[in-house]
Amino acid sequence: MKKLVSVLVLSALFCALALSGCGSSSETLTLNVYNWGEYISDGSEDSFYTVREFESWYEETYGEKVHVNYDTYASNEDMYNKLDAGAVSYDVIIPSDYMIQRMIAEDMLLPLDFSNIPNYQYIDESFRGLYYDPEDQYSVPYAYGVVGVIYNANIVDEADAGDWDLMWNEKYAGNIVQFNNPRDAFGTAQYKLGLDVNDTDKALWDQALAELKTQAPLIKSWVMDEIFNMMESGEAAVGAYYAGDYFTMLDNQAEDVDLRFYYPPRTNYYVDAMCVPSCCQNKELAEIFINYMLSAEPAIANAEYTYYASPNSLVYNDEGYLEDLGEETVDILYPGIDNFSELYNQYAYRNLDQDALDYMTSLWEELKIS
Repeated sequence: MKKLVSVLVLSALFCALALSGCGSSSETLTLNVYNWGEYISDGSEDSFYTVREFESWYEETYGEKVHVNYDTYASNEDMYNKLDAGAVSYDVIIPSDYMIQRMIAEDMLLPLDFSNIPNYQYIDESFRGLYYDPEDQYSVPYAYGVVGVIYNANIVDEADAGDWDLMWNEKYAGNIVQFNNPRDAFGTAQYKLGLDVNDTDKALWDQALAELKTQAPLIKSWVMDEIFNMMESGEAAVGAYYAGDYFTMLDNQAEDVDLRFYYPPRTNYYVDAMCVPSCCQNKELAEIFINYMLSAEPAIANAEYTYYASPNSLVYNDEGYLEDLGEETVDILYPGIDNFSELYNQYAYRNLDQDALDYMTSLWEELKIS
């Protein structure tokens, strides 16, 4: 655990540094955070402003100013490509499990010093030792969930809902949106066909491509964060997305829209986790930020804002948080931590070898130009 010092001691230290010419108490530290869009409480509608609250907390606790630069990405692949190109530097990132596994293998993440992250104790045991970080060296779980299908009940017949077939139903041609990233898009086809999403057999990926090609004429748009406005406004009627985002859409749906949600029997179970990339400029500060994110107030605020399930016991055991969500929302977001790990191990994306990744990318390019 990082040793905290009093303001008096810090003041004396800063004076000594100033006299020696080694530093200045007026210096402002910088922390660069790279996260998914709509994935942290941002102060809107009087919500808890996580990054600004961290800045205030850090100054009060350590006697130094810090400024958080906060950028967002739309997919794991976008984040990976930007870091891999070496054109940017971030201190904290929040990738998904399969991408964490890949980045560990490619030395793109730094091992964490958990003495700076004592709040890790609140992470449920079900989320430790998972395949993407088996020794829990590089990541701290932030949120988890399940991919499901969202549909507008004012347009979609209830009898057509319940499986992946809805996204291939010709009755709703021009009203269907699909993931605009290869892993998730191919995943919908693979789950629909009963294929293993982690099998590297090229013939099986060809089957998934053929299935996506039959869907392509029915699709209105390939989307990531764009799905929010399209589903909320009624511009689209069917789309696959993350469970937590369904509730955000539900809150903002137009009067003539009636959004519903279900989990297909086979789908992706995922964990997103906080990591420190190898390009980090201030590792200790990054770890302090991660630790802060695990403390009760920001952790609950982030879970409330994003509507994503939290692996943090300070969140899922908080009675006020659960009451605010309501029973129906809790049932969707928290299908049960005990059986989550079993389904996760069966269906979650895992890292593909480079040959399989290259083949997937070539198929994706073929699909998009066909």
